[in-house]
Amino acid sequence: MNHTHQRFATREQARLAISEYIEIFYNRQRTQARLNYQSPVAFTQRYYLNQIAA
Repeated sequence: MNHTHQRFATREQARLAISEYIEIFYNRQRTQARLNYQSPVAFTQRYYLNQIAA
């Protein structure tokens, strides 16, 4: 998603684009201290790999 200098025809379009950015990029890919500085996706993948190996 290209969110830099993007113009929207309506507030609803802007709201949807911002929500998508937050949900897809920020929440899923951003590293988090509580997950030992891993992204939620990486943490989940590691968790399931450990479950299979156990």
